[in-house]
Amino acid sequence: MNQSGPITSTLGQRRDTATAPVPQRAALIDTSAITANVRALRGVASGAKLLAVLKADGYGHGIVQTARAALDGGADYLGTAVLEEAFAVREAGITAPLFSWLAAPGSPYAEAIGLDIDLAAYSVGQLEEIAAAGEEAGKAPRIHLKIDTGMWRGGSTLEDWPGLCAAALELERAGKIRAVGIWSHLACADEPEHPSVAAQLEVFTEAIGIARGLGLDPELCHIANSAATLAIPAAHFDMVRTGIAVYGVNPLPQELRGASPALRPAMTLCAAIVQTKRAPAGAGISYGHTELTETETTLAVVPLGYADGVFRSASSLGPVHVAGSRYRVLGRVCMDQFVIDVADDDVVPGDRAVLFGPGDGGEPHVEAWAEASGTIPYEVLTRVGSRVPRIYL
Repeated sequence: MNQSGPITSTLGQRRDTATAPVPQRAALIDTSAITANVRALRGVASGAKLLAVLKADGYGHGIVQTARAALDGGADYLGTAVLEEAFAVREAGITAPLFSWLAAPGSPYAEAIGLDIDLAAYSVGQLEEIAAAGEEAGKAPRIHLKIDTGMWRGGSTLEDWPGLCAAALELERAGKIRAVGIWSHLACADEPEHPSVAAQLEVFTEAIGIARGLGLDPELCHIANSAATLAIPAAHFDMVRTGIAVYGVNPLPQELRGASPALRPAMTLCAAIVQTKRAPAGAGISYGHTELTETETTLAVVPLGYADGVFRSASSLGPVHVAGSRYRVLGRVCMDQFVIDVADDDVVPGDRAVLFGPGDGGEPHVEAWAEASGTIPYEVLTRVGSRVPRIYL
């Protein structure tokens, strides 16, 4: 369920039965925050183009809505991991420059080329397959050649790089492709002083020199992710690729954020409490009775669980904000729900329980849930399940 436009009713608005009904659970998406974050990131990367990364359904925020908000903020390019995501952007009528970089042999390259989607090539074999698809589509594909600078994931090794560049040059001279970019990815950009960063930038610069020495003239050299955009100006080159920062999460350690622009989290995950009830001291809570109530208290049931992206590993740890107070998950997170102990506080069914958001009302940040879950904010955001409606503000 997706909704757009202004929301006039409030999810779980406290004791207000006059408002229109809304879902019991929701991810509220502030698209203006995405727009503002992109605008701020463009200021940091002045002189370089900015690509807004939309993979994983816009990091769980909705790929089409995120794309439009990012373009409103001045994004020059959009990027997706897989072609299905890129097709969804084009099907929505978005015509902005679009790069998609992860495809296996036999992928629908001809369709992508026909939709003006830039493609990545990691090897001569992949390059030749894309070129053949371009002939089928009647259009020369725009290719970004990937060099593996030391992450040992996708991309050509430095040893194979001259051969890949030579093949690209031959195909370009034959009018079968356009080699518009050279790119790579940093392994430790969130640790700017890590020795791998300088080493990877050195390899990247060398790879660009090899390509140009052979006769290629790429217009877009890009290696910077969000962390490198914020902290490593030497990595900006012609374009930066910002992912998690677009959605308001700074990937740098807290002590390195001093010079970063303020980024506003775009997602608020919340649900209306479905029940409260008194429990005696010693009551065993949830599966396994891993926690017992210490005193007589009030328990509240929140209708979100691990099927919705609330990590089971956050059992007994995850922070929850209700009616101005902070609580934590009590006992195990279940598939569809969890329990909190609200003591003798004035909490009733229908009150809004906020797991994370921008913090305006004292609610936790997504980083707090990542810490409680033993993971990173990227995973928390992208795990929010499809049965949680996205409501766009």
